[in-house]
Amino acid sequence: MIDPNTASNINQVQISLPEGWNYEATVAQVETIIEQIEAGELELADVFEQFAAAVKYLHQCEAFLQKRQQQMDLLIETLDADSDF
Repeated sequence: MIDPNTASNINQVQISLPEGWNYEATVAQVETIIEQIEAGELELADVFEQFAAAVKYLHQCEAFLQKRQQQMDLLIETLDADSDF
């Protein structure tokens, strides 16, 4: 089980997304990796390598979604502030 403090620190790590990064394409890559692992198509060493890649991709997705959530929160705050007038 992951220590909540460790999980919190993981979420605060800044992850830079590669040029041309695409959320949908990255999710598709993770799905493909999962299908390959579940189907038993990979050698054991490749399973670990692909699993590590999937975790990296999922961290990228999480960072992307967190950034977009922050942008949405800021927009909502701006709307709330504008409605005070």
